[in-house]
Amino acid sequence: MFKRIVAIAAIFVLTSMAWMALGGVIEVRTRSTYRDLAGRVSELWGAPHVQEAPRAAYRVEAVFEEDAKEPKSKVIEVDVPLESSDIKVDLNLEQRRKGLLWYNTYNVAFDGIYMLKNTTGQPREFSVLFSFPTTEAIYDDFVFEINGQAPTTLSTAYSDISAQVFIPDGGVAFLRVAYKSRGMDRWTYSFGQGVPQVKNFQLVMNTNFDAIDFPPKSISPGIVEKTPEGYRLTWKHENLISGFQVGMVMPEKLNPGPLASQISFFAPVSLLFFFFVILVLSVIKELRIHPMNYFFLAAAFFAFHLLFAYLVDHIDIHVAFILSSAVSIGLVVSYLRLVVGTRFALIEAGLSQFIYLVLFSYAHFFRGLTGLTVTIGAILTLFVMMQLTGRIDWEKKFQTR
Repeated sequence: MFKRIVAIAAIFVLTSMAWMALGGVIEVRTRSTYRDLAGRVSELWGAPHVQEAPRAAYRVEAVFEEDAKEPKSKVIEVDVPLESSDIKVDLNLEQRRKGLLWYNTYNVAFDGIYMLKNTTGQPREFSVLFSFPTTEAIYDDFVFEINGQAPTTLSTAYSDISAQVFIPDGGVAFLRVAYKSRGMDRWTYSFGQGVPQVKNFQLVMNTNFDAIDFPPKSISPGIVEKTPEGYRLTWKHENLISGFQVGMVMPEKLNPGPLASQISFFAPVSLLFFFFVILVLSVIKELRIHPMNYFFLAAAFFAFHLLFAYLVDHIDIHVAFILSSAVSIGLVVSYLRLVVGTRFALIEAGLSQFIYLVLFSYAHFFRGLTGLTVTIGAILTLFVMMQLTGRIDWEKKFQTR
């Protein structure tokens, strides 16, 4: 009996090493796929958007008394805070799959109206600068208007566009910027560098998804409303001073590559439970299952992960999981039927494999539940085995014949 257990343990170790190798291969495939395709997806669809608030400034000549005998003067730019910001953003998630990974791509429609007020005490010409959220994107239906009209002269430099506007003392000017674009992963609105002051700010965001998540160092919305498509989120502040931002992280879809890798690395736990249950039940029922039989059972378990790892490249992940589970269970049941009989193969072995292979593996589809599932399964398994073996004389079972 002891030699049999040692042989089974050796089979378990060898199979676990094969699973570690398979998990490593899947991870390498996933990383290489991400490196090769992430840049292509970004080039085709667009990079993450970080939209900064427009900047307004005017020029003034300042005198510096570095030397009392020869004071010097130079022209400096004085930033002017925006008097109000009224922004509307529509985010439409359109995830795309390349290889073993899903990429969180989205369409964005941006429309912002900003008010600039001249409080300098005299008429001045202001320069207004707008920065695009990224250079790796296209901007369709672009609108840049001051007081309802397109400026006669626009200056462009790299990712910025600027114009001049004359505002009388105490007067105001309205800037409207709108565009449609596409991006990846997240969308962010920045108030500016440092800790700027923001007055009369309102941003309304509409999403076509329900999985709302905000990036780190961001402000949560004050109003959250459910819509038929997703959510309407509203940020509204009358006088805000903050270095944080407003943003949205796109929901992530279950990625086949990382999931297949996680299930492969977790597989030894499933096999350990299965071997333990089969070994105990074979002792209780006085069935002779040779270590070579355990080798073929381990190979049938390994077949599930090997088939699943390569099926997810071609078909839906859930269909791949069901097919792989059916193949593995079919191998085990059809084999044990020949070794110990149909009833034990179908009920004891088949049910155990369904619990420890299928259910334990499927727990990886739900983030945060894998550990809880294993814990509950381990406790229930311990309870059942203790009840079944409480009256067994292990001294007789382990004695050398």
